[in-house]
Amino acid sequence: MTELQKVRILVVGCGAMGGLFAAKLSTVAEVVGYDTSAPHVAHINCQGLRITGQTDMLAQFMAVSDPAVLTGQPFDAVLMLTKSGQTAQAVAVLSVLLKGEPLWVTLQNGMGNSDILLGIPGSQVARGITMDASRYAGPGHIEHLIRGRATFLGPLRGNAEDAQWLAELLTKAGLPTQVTADPMDAVWSKFVFNCVMNPIGALLLGVNAARYEVAEVCDLIDDMAQECRLVVEALGGRFAFDPMDFVQQVRSGAVPMSKHAGSMALDIQRGAPTEIEELTGFVVREGQRLNLPVPICKTIYGLVKGLEKARALQEAKP
Repeated sequence: MTELQKVRILVVGCGAMGGLFAAKLSTVAEVVGYDTSAPHVAHINCQGLRITGQTDMLAQFMAVSDPAVLTGQPFDAVLMLTKSGQTAQAVAVLSVLLKGEPLWVTLQNGMGNSDILLGIPGSQVARGITMDASRYAGPGHIEHLIRGRATFLGPLRGNAEDAQWLAELLTKAGLPTQVTADPMDAVWSKFVFNCVMNPIGALLLGVNAARYEVAEVCDLIDDMAQECRLVVEALGGRFAFDPMDFVQQVRSGAVPMSKHAGSMALDIQRGAPTEIEELTGFVVREGQRLNLPVPICKTIYGLVKGLEKARALQEAKP
């Protein structure tokens, strides 16, 4: 591996989390951002990317909206932080255009993203999670909402040493990162959290207090989490940490409740597709395949699908 300051990182998707990671990494490496939003890219190139909230900084790095610009360019790592539904198309284009053999990394929510990366012949692939949260506030502006615990990163194809340099780089950038030989334990923990809290937050109109201060909702969350746990365990999954530990800390007052009700609520608010298929939808499909009843997950999944449709119709009205 080259000296850390000479590392080139391509961040795919410079929205909420991608923008945060690109900005942080730009302080310790050469970063190029790829995002399909031309206004966002233009703002980054002209005025930089402003991060506010838990982080206050103005990051300067090159961004592109046309992937053809990246033709023949070498990168040490490609960090995937698009919405899950955009992964396949982005990888299909970039895997052909880029030069060399970068480490492909996903920190995305849900299931299916790493399978797409593993489909790149001979590629080194790493997977992980971050418990930070942020939101896209407009062209050239990301709001860092929650500073989470350490990011976890580990190999899916390759070994832990292959991901160690990136973990060190992220840590140096202010995103403390732990390398684990098997990242799936951490992935499953965050997966259950997201399968429950993201759709509930969306259905409750993005009002976080409704997730924590209504007894009936708290009971629903706990029962839904148990369904998700049973499916993960039936798949052979284990948990690096209690998926609902953060929820319990907020309920007890050990952690202050933020205004952030999850990325799915933000998607619904702006009429954008959610990651319900890669999250709760996965639990529903696997529960059916394994003959495990998941009635709460199935109900929540159906309601979010309907909510997506309703918002899309509202956005389409003249």
